Amino acid sequence: MTSRSDIPVLIQGVSKRYGSTTAVDGLDLEVQRAEVFALLGPNGAGKTTTIEMCEGFTKPDSGTIAVLGLDPIADNAQLRERIGVMLQGGGGYPAARAREMLDLVAAYSANPLDPAWLMDTLGLTEAARTTYRRLSGGQQQRLALACAVVGRPELVFLDEPTAGMDAHARIVVWELIDGLRRDGVTVVLTTHQLTEAEQLADRLVIIDHGAAVAAGTPAELMGRGAENQLRFSAPPKLDLSLLISALPENYRTVETAPGEYLVEGHVDPQVLATVTAWCARLDVLATDMRVEQRSLENVFLDLTGRELRP
Repeated sequence: MTSRSDIPVLIQGVSKRYGSTTAVDGLDLEVQRAEVFALLGPNGAGKTTTIEMCEGFTKPDSGTIAVLGLDPIADNAQLRERIGVMLQGGGGYPAARAREMLDLVAAYSANPLDPAWLMDTLGLTEAARTTYRRLSGGQQQRLALACAVVGRPELVFLDEPTAGMDAHARIVVWELIDGLRRDGVTVVLTTHQLTEAEQLADRLVIIDHGAAVAAGTPAELMGRGAENQLRFSAPPKLDLSLLISALPENYRTVETAPGEYLVEGHVDPQVLATVTAWCARLDVLATDMRVEQRSLENVFLDLTGRELRP
């Protein structure tokens, strides 16, 4: 039986209100060890508030939160020694030089990663003597990430880890996060980059209005409903009556545009054989036949009805 201390993050029935606004509404989440867990949602959905409660910066109004088996508020001093936190705004000292900041954070750890190696890995070596205020936005983000992981945390919270980064820097950060997972570190991240969630997350939860509306692996979420749509191209205005009669009653078959056809229902090998037999009977060739795979963006929009914006 799994105990609370074996679950890196356990959130049960948590709510948080700010005046008349409910930021988090009865949320339940469970994060497993050594996984990358992504929390997605529109602006105002409650992502950052949820992360802040896990980090001990904000106290929930109701419900319970256990992080590494500890209360983020009551046991904050113990928790700080075991977690890494990357804040969305960076949180650096404006006049401190980049390497000085990382060295300072590393000094608080009994067994830190090599700061020089981390600076080099994240492409910050040339900016080592640059003050924080003079770093680019992407460099500030990478330095904040370095500060979050230099102490070898068991669990790291990353709030928008690649915001403001170019494509190359983003790939470097993805590789570092994947390396943390391989080393057994649990990673909880929020991101507005849906491709990032697809690439990195072992599991994810989409929240809206402070409540979870979907959970699972990226493949599970993208696959839901996709198996019910078979699309193919053929000459326009074909007689669909024979195909409709050959398929079970609960299937829908339409020509969505001239020469573009859609079959909705459970798609299995028998259905594919029925469609190809119908084409053969009409002496036509079906092309571009596919069972559609939805993107994570499609799933997100279906569930929340609005785009994910930074």
